[in-house]
Amino acid sequence: MNYRSVIKVLGFLLLVTSACLVLPALVSLAYRETDWPYFLAATGIGVLLGGGTLLVLRDAPDLRVREGFAVVAFGWICVGLLGALPFWLSGQVPSFTDAAFESISGFTTTGASILTDIEGCSHGMLFWRAMTHWLGGMGIVLLALAILPLLGVGGMQLFRAEVPGPVAERLTPRIRETAKILWGVYVLLTAAEILALLLAGMGLFDAVCHSFATMATGGFSNHNSSVGGYASPAVEWVIIVFMFLAGANFSLHFLALKGKWRVYFRDEEFKFYGTIILVCTSMIMATLVPIHFYPHWGEAFRRSLFQVVSILTTTGFGTADYLIWPPLAHGLLLVLMAVGGCAGSTGGGIKVMRVLILLKHAKLELRKMLHPRGVFTLWFNGRAISSSLQTNVLGFFLLYMMVYVGGVLILTMGGRDLVTSVGATAATLGNIGPGLGLVGPASNYSTLLDWEKWLLVMFMVIGRLELFTVLVLFLPGAWRKS
Repeated sequence: MNYRSVIKVLGFLLLVTSACLVLPALVSLAYRETDWPYFLAATGIGVLLGGGTLLVLRDAPDLRVREGFAVVAFGWICVGLLGALPFWLSGQVPSFTDAAFESISGFTTTGASILTDIEGCSHGMLFWRAMTHWLGGMGIVLLALAILPLLGVGGMQLFRAEVPGPVAERLTPRIRETAKILWGVYVLLTAAEILALLLAGMGLFDAVCHSFATMATGGFSNHNSSVGGYASPAVEWVIIVFMFLAGANFSLHFLALKGKWRVYFRDEEFKFYGTIILVCTSMIMATLVPIHFYPHWGEAFRRSLFQVVSILTTTGFGTADYLIWPPLAHGLLLVLMAVGGCAGSTGGGIKVMRVLILLKHAKLELRKMLHPRGVFTLWFNGRAISSSLQTNVLGFFLLYMMVYVGGVLILTMGGRDLVTSVGATAATLGNIGPGLGLVGPASNYSTLLDWEKWLLVMFMVIGRLELFTVLVLFLPGAWRKS
């Protein structure tokens, strides 16, 4: 491990984050609020740390694979801690633990909040809160790759470590160009949602913040009651559509924008993604309509669909308190928390592609039992899945379950009730936000103890970077000089 290379790139990421902190300061000034100096103070700290690091380590060698993993893992923590400073310095979040929790929750697109009065926050803080989502959604590392050639050498290591999903697929031969394409699609869809929300009757500021949170599959809202606070079916339908798009593979969106619309219908993962949504929505509706939980079946359909898409894509927006729905809905939503969005999306979780490959693998094993001498190949999108990728998927699933169970055990041994432990671990490891029990959609994480919040922060980072990227750093070999 070459520490100088890692620290050099971390300094660059701090500079990128510092530049972004100027925007909420301008928003604060525009609304004539008094917290703009705190954003500029955080900017100054970031410039001093990041700029000083780059000056001292400007001759550091290029990145290798292990340095790429370290940059991505520690990069999320560094930018999260820098992003926490405005919350803490302004006093709107008195505890630094809570400020770090809110900031890292934003950058990892988890959307778990400790704020008890969101509507009492300043416009600058709400904008920064939403912006942490938006930056973290496509990835601060991908942003760096798109802007400057500093990370060009060794960029594939960062790209593979950052892009969520079992396969990091380049759209162009150059990593930097691929990053630009992904960010271009991301920006275009964000702008389209802002326009759609404006047409649905939402104000400009709220439209921008909710679009940032939707496309990042984050879930921070400007209202205590989330999207449900607008009581607008039009707003809900717009957000449903864009949550669905954000949970799909962005490579498909790029190809569709080039006129290749049929890629959606040819992609097995996308079709399975849509099937999961339709089946789970129908099942939840089947529990709500017979008991007349909502006065009209149309409302039951909209609320069910919204919550299914929100949880599956790991966005975490809410229009209803699903904890008062029938138990079957709780079980389905808990399963969806683990599944997550598609590979190559901004969503968290295990990923739809991995789940589909696991199901295909299970079917293949059953066929082998019937035909022991047969030779079978696992196919996905017309391509044979290599044994190494199958092993990777199986290993990821096993590791995910081990970390999940471990998190539940640690929280319960610390005195937290089982339902809250299960919900909090699933929600943070899957980067969803609202969970079950005390951290359900009608509550938040403010009542948890400090050590519990730091544990969940670790799960947020592990979940955002898909376990391997972070856990590989626990191997002694990752730190040896070579």
